[in-house]
Amino acid sequence: MKFSLGELFCGAGGVALGAKNASFTYKGAEFSINHKWANDYDRDACETYAKNICAGDASSVICKDVRKLDISKLPKIDAFAFGFPCNDFSVVGEQKGIEGVFGALYSYGVKVIKKYQPRWFLAENVGGLRNSDDGSAFQTILEDLMDAGYTVTAHLYKFEEYLVPQARRRIIIVGIRNDLGVRFKVPILKNSKIITAKEAIENPPIKNDAFNNELTKQSGKVIERLKYIKADENAFTANLPEHLKLNVVGAQISQIYKRLHPNKPSYTVTGSGGGGTHVYHWKEDRALTNRERARLQTFPDDFVFCGAKESVRKQIGMAVPPKGIQVIFEAILKTFAGIPYDFTEPNIVVRQNSSVLK
Repeated sequence: MKFSLGELFCGAGGVALGAKNASFTYKGAEFSINHKWANDYDRDACETYAKNICAGDASSVICKDVRKLDISKLPKIDAFAFGFPCNDFSVVGEQKGIEGVFGALYSYGVKVIKKYQPRWFLAENVGGLRNSDDGSAFQTILEDLMDAGYTVTAHLYKFEEYLVPQARRRIIIVGIRNDLGVRFKVPILKNSKIITAKEAIENPPIKNDAFNNELTKQSGKVIERLKYIKADENAFTANLPEHLKLNVVGAQISQIYKRLHPNKPSYTVTGSGGGGTHVYHWKEDRALTNRERARLQTFPDDFVFCGAKESVRKQIGMAVPPKGIQVIFEAILKTFAGIPYDFTEPNIVVRQNSSVLK
């Protein structure tokens, strides 16, 4: 059984790579997810996607604002994925929810689902989605997806439990069309090893000529500040001299100039933010390179990101970790193949009129 996959908000291709790698053969039949088309408005991300997912052929990657996309003219699909923008749902932002500039963009995914009625879909967003507008935004999204004719399973995934060396929390919503008579179950990896930041970055060593591995130029003051920050500390928990302290009024974000702990998964890799948000080495007085950040996001070293250095940082931080999402895609394929797998109950209870996190 082969599924043709369409994507909105595809980014650099983390979802697509995970989908591609999820394929397997069972009882002589191939179960796979194959790229059909993808859309994003970021030109560098589209170029990265085309280069790595489509062997350089950009004809199936539509670089356009989704609000200007003619959904009725997209090729037919039987699988769909959309990581709708999280800006208005993230706890770091203003949390404007559905009323924000980006909040309502999920509705374009719903339009695709209603138009093409894929056998299944996968939607992804930040954990803060469930609390946006006191939970009403999340409930609206779930009801819209169910009203389109799908049985929905929502779960807050801890990606460090899914082969990702990073403490990344994301809500994944899987919907299967009601008439198909199958139900998705949340996969778990029993006895899965937790991968540390040090292991991810150093094993194997990154080659000197690796793509996207340029060092960040840092001021003398930043280097001096880092010398006082120990592994797992940040600019607010470290014992800094007065001239190196940050003059911050209000909330103090824990990731600012935070060093990784070598024996723990990384903290969440992000795609935006100014000084102090670039993820910092546990020992060396520097920010990570983009290739090291890509390792924490489980992209292979031969996955080449296009664009300027800051654009690449954004693409990496905004991406879905391919190895983590691959586990979920494999579970979807096993659901349709009738293959048993280890599973757990979803930690978000979905009902037609109420959805709560356990």
